[in-house]
Amino acid sequence: MIRCKKGYRYVYTAPIGKQFDTAFKPDLSPKEMLQLGVFCGVYMRDCIKEFPRDWFVRAKLAKKGRDCSLNYFGVQASQPLSIWKKKGWIHKDDPRGWFQWYARYYMGRRIPDEDARQIKRWKAMRRHIAQVKKNCPSTQLRTGRKGDSACRPRQRQALLQWAYDSRTF
Repeated sequence: MIRCKKGYRYVYTAPIGKQFDTAFKPDLSPKEMLQLGVFCGVYMRDCIKEFPRDWFVRAKLAKKGRDCSLNYFGVQASQPLSIWKKKGWIHKDDPRGWFQWYARYYMGRRIPDEDARQIKRWKAMRRHIAQVKKNCPSTQLRTGRKGDSACRPRQRQALLQWAYDSRTF
């Protein structure tokens, strides 16, 4: 059992990084995401003790406020938490949103209804993969390599923040 800030507790019911829903196949672990640079370096700085210490060894975390230069693609690509709340995307157990849910899911916490909702939201991000692939072929041809960050960096950063490895397409 984990005891989190503000008295929230949860139980691991699956092994860490295993037994994911068959529809949920993220490319990146939370540790990899933090090391690549996500959420302008401000995500989860106040709950480091909740997760394995090694997740934060090479994590790109801002020392003070948001620093979007820490993001892998160096751009701001997320909406404010206030918009997430207004749209009803925040679950009471995960007040920071999708990534907090994913980190806890990765650790082994399961909440069936919430897991299904978040996995559905994760799957909806696939449309952005198609957009990057459709709109970046000339970049790929020009440079001769996939994953050119000059093509749609905001969209690629957003995908990275949803555990899709947008460096690979």
